[in-house]
Amino acid sequence: MLLQDQYDEDKRICLYEGEDPERFLEAVIPPTFGNSLFLYPTLDELGQAVADERKSYVYWRGTNPTVEIAEKKLAALERGERCKCFASGAAAISAALHNSLQSGDHILCVSHVYQQTMDLITYLQKFGITHSVVPSVDIADIASAIQPGTKVIYVESPTDLQLRLVDLQGVADLAKSRGIRTIIDNTWATPLFQKPLLYGFDIVVHSASKYLGGHSDLVGGAVITSAAVMKELFEKEYLLYGGIMAPAVASLLLRGLRTLPLRMKAHEENALQVARFLSSHGAVAQVQYPGLPSHPDYELGLRQLHGYSGLLTFTLQEESYEAVQQVIDKLQVFRIGLSYGSFESLALSPNYGYNEEQLRQQGFSPGLIRLAVGLEPVQELIADLEQALQ
Repeated sequence: MLLQDQYDEDKRICLYEGEDPERFLEAVIPPTFGNSLFLYPTLDELGQAVADERKSYVYWRGTNPTVEIAEKKLAALERGERCKCFASGAAAISAALHNSLQSGDHILCVSHVYQQTMDLITYLQKFGITHSVVPSVDIADIASAIQPGTKVIYVESPTDLQLRLVDLQGVADLAKSRGIRTIIDNTWATPLFQKPLLYGFDIVVHSASKYLGGHSDLVGGAVITSAAVMKELFEKEYLLYGGIMAPAVASLLLRGLRTLPLRMKAHEENALQVARFLSSHGAVAQVQYPGLPSHPDYELGLRQLHGYSGLLTFTLQEESYEAVQQVIDKLQVFRIGLSYGSFESLALSPNYGYNEEQLRQQGFSPGLIRLAVGLEPVQELIADLEQALQ
């Protein structure tokens, strides 16, 4: 599980990687470079900078000193070579997919993937890119689902809502043997608790709006990969699409990263206690949380994860919209909201706007509730769940 040497190195990265106090007059917090352009003394020097914009400050749609510090921290945390920060997680995922695909290609999605990501993947049909979903996390099933035109295997681990774990080494080895690129959304675990690049994945994407930011006051995304992949992605999907992270947002992200190791430990500690409470409650049929020994992929998690975040799901014994609504609406400490990964605790269910049969067709119970366990005193959270489940 938690490797102390790795954890200490990650703490150092969160605090100091990419920062140069001498460059910024010994300021303990790097300044926010809000200027839209950078000036050069001669036309020739400007031309040289434009010719290699990845390494030069020209215009903030390309490279910006404040954003660059956040990118260096995230690349180091994931043990990757390069990172670019985007205006949202959706923008980061879009860039990673567009860089990896062309018309006629096929995407294989493993098990449950975040609905907005599936909407994006479905939208790519407009450009002649097809997709399919293998409902299993078993490597043999994934291998059987590969098509002749498969160019990308897209993974979330843990998977969306069901929180099943995918064998990252197995998928990476399988993909490399077939010449397929692998992309993983690592938002749930963060780079502290899972490092997919070390297992052979090609690209890692994040919603920085969640744990990386940690304060519900920014929207952003990140792509981490090799220098070779990033060279082309920077020129095309980053510069041309323009979905870049603003310097002021990067400053907020830097603030969040400095406390990420401490916050993730607190999220894990609270979530484990909440998960144990729910698993013993008579109104609860099942708890989906990789930190519980009852989880079907618990042993894989011991090998692959270095910790557990604060996001979990559970299923009520009474599988109905009415039951879900009653429980969520009675919660007082847990608030109702879409995101997760911040200081506040949130509750949500996919059982809104859908009928129960549609949910079952997607593999979800109508009694499913998602909890984002925040940083409040855990006994207050458990007491809130107890009164709501009554």
